[in-house]
Amino acid sequence: MQSYPTIALEKVHEMAAKAKAEPSLAVAFQGAPGANSHIACSRYDTAALPMPCFSFADAIDAVRHGSADRAIIPIENSQHGRVADIHFLLPESGLSIIAETFLPIHHCLMARGEGPHKEVLSHPQALGQCRHYLKQHGMTPIAYADTAGAAARVAESDELSLAAIAPEMAAELYGLQIIAKNIEDADHNMTRFVVLSRIGAAPDEDQPVMTTLTFEVKSIPAALYKALGGFATNNVNITKLESYQRGGSFSAAEFYADIEGMPGDPSVDRALEELAFHSKWVRLLGSYPRARERGR
Repeated sequence: MQSYPTIALEKVHEMAAKAKAEPSLAVAFQGAPGANSHIACSRYDTAALPMPCFSFADAIDAVRHGSADRAIIPIENSQHGRVADIHFLLPESGLSIIAETFLPIHHCLMARGEGPHKEVLSHPQALGQCRHYLKQHGMTPIAYADTAGAAARVAESDELSLAAIAPEMAAELYGLQIIAKNIEDADHNMTRFVVLSRIGAAPDEDQPVMTTLTFEVKSIPAALYKALGGFATNNVNITKLESYQRGGSFSAAEFYADIEGMPGDPSVDRALEELAFHSKWVRLLGSYPRARERGR
């Protein structure tokens, strides 16, 4: 918590105290107050008590240790791809995904004054989503831990040439002037968040359900083709499949996947059985209601 800018600490302490007083309502998020994850939390559950955490690991630990009932974590962005480290943190967390939610992302350039502004602080995801704007205006991007934290850092800085990219809410919280709104490079900018809990959910049978899993195929020819064959033959739709390497060994890749359906469905059970046969291991991260229909 001491890594937050001083101007944000009072708000962090106040929100954290309220959340810890009623852990059953607490939802941990990564970032300073005013971050997109804070906004996603409030929109997902209007009765929630948002609990700011400096890192994703801190937010996950808050749930693991019982300080918060749930955590809301960004997992991918429509413009900039997956959020770094999430594929490693989720399987190791011991938590289950119980819900997903989507948040349209709108970035604002904010500062203490009109400028000119030469350097811009923000989270790497936000900087990447606004790279054309920054290049067009000759601004140097500087990575920071989160968007709202960057706004707080600018608010307490004496450098008038420094600006931040953050949600409009952060400018209101930290007394900054909004220089430009909606500076994201694409109007379809959307972030998908997942909600984590110590106890898995049991989605209703009459609603569309997603299941998230990770697995590592055996190091043999056509292993991935064989492992995924069961989904094709059993008509189970894979909506997302990504590979990633762990530990720098350059051995067989691990995979993250989202599928439609859940264990207990005969077709899903058969597909998972075939996946397990051709894999070293399979880890289910949770089944949860589908918040948004995937493209066909």
